[in-house]
Amino acid sequence: MRKRLVTALLASAVAFATASSQAEDLVTKSRIGPADAPKSLTFRLTGDGPDSTDPVWAEGYKKLFGDFIQRHPGWKIELERMSDNIGQEQARMLEQAKAGRGPDCAAVDSFVLALFIGAGVLKPLDAYFTKDEVNDLFPFVRQGITGKDGKIYAWWWDTDLRVLYRKKDVVPDAPKTWDELKAAALASKEKGMEGLLFNAGRWEATTFDWLANFWSQGGKLVDDSGKPVFAEGENREKFLKAVKYFKDLVDSGAAPKRVTTVMNYDELNAAAAAGTTALFIGGNWQYGQLKTILEPEAFEQWTFSEIPGPTAGQNATGTGGWTVGAFANDPEKVAMCAAIAKEVYSGLGNALQQQLPTSKAQYDKFDVFKTEANKAFAAALTHGQARPGVPIYAEISNQIQVMMGEVLAGTKTPEAALDAANAAVQAAYTRQK
Repeated sequence: MRKRLVTALLASAVAFATASSQAEDLVTKSRIGPADAPKSLTFRLTGDGPDSTDPVWAEGYKKLFGDFIQRHPGWKIELERMSDNIGQEQARMLEQAKAGRGPDCAAVDSFVLALFIGAGVLKPLDAYFTKDEVNDLFPFVRQGITGKDGKIYAWWWDTDLRVLYRKKDVVPDAPKTWDELKAAALASKEKGMEGLLFNAGRWEATTFDWLANFWSQGGKLVDDSGKPVFAEGENREKFLKAVKYFKDLVDSGAAPKRVTTVMNYDELNAAAAAGTTALFIGGNWQYGQLKTILEPEAFEQWTFSEIPGPTAGQNATGTGGWTVGAFANDPEKVAMCAAIAKEVYSGLGNALQQQLPTSKAQYDKFDVFKTEANKAFAAALTHGQARPGVPIYAEISNQIQVMMGEVLAGTKTPEAALDAANAAVQAAYTRQK
């Protein structure tokens, strides 16, 4: 009896090992599924996959894709990894798709999703997501994936946002307005800190992090046709008000002049770790980074709140994230692409990478998002706003970066800097038409 039991256990172990080996063979860094599968799909992705540079994420995606392909037998997914130059990669992919040479399925940056929808290269995905699933998305996400015809053209599965970080023992109460934030920053200087830190060097985050102050007033960068209108009428007034607010922070000493050299969120983390600041504007992902780099006692002193607006209750925050869209003409491939978005990334992928979900329900479904911090991030996302997905945004952002450097350094007045920025943007817009 005992001999038969041992034999059975050995047979079971061999079978398990064989099955595990077969499952492992189904997932490589460049292919999901058997090499000789009768059906094939090309999927262009970022580092969010089996080839991730993070070993935990890489192993996690191997498991997710391994389970996925076993639920979809007969398929082979050829993986095409994008380089880290995301802007260039997305532009190249759009041109390839226009020429009919794009991948069957791909990760599309939410920042440029509107360009892909407008170019007519993405296939509708309404058949694969219920109305309840779509309605559960945050408003800015639902708006971002919906075309002018009311159909959805991608699935936006993760997002991020910007918040105000503060050290509770120095700034015990969350500032609710611009004036309160300035006062808190000046008070922190009296305790040996350098005041409020934020990105103000020549890079995209300088524009994106600052835009919350413009958007919180209801300001618009472009109109419905994509024409730049940030320097016109009420938008001009709101724009200048937000620029002058940042200028006043620097002129008053509430923010150090060195913010014009800050071009990396890591610099903000470094200041927090060094104990030189008690306030900075950063991304939600930095909360986890602070937990890693700070001693537990030091981390406990840090918290976050929404970026203050000019008055209490006037809040906005910049939001980004990634979508999955289908380019293929074959309906089976479109369905397979939608399945990847739904079964690998949306929910399970969020939990694996601890990337904020775009669906309210998933904050209750996954334990990792039930924390007080993630619940607070979810609440702030209701005020989220995405960058306009129009070609001219790149030049708008570039000119805002230039303008911010000039204004904060005192080489141009806000009005003169805005006029120069607008002239450059309008000239670029004319060339694009």
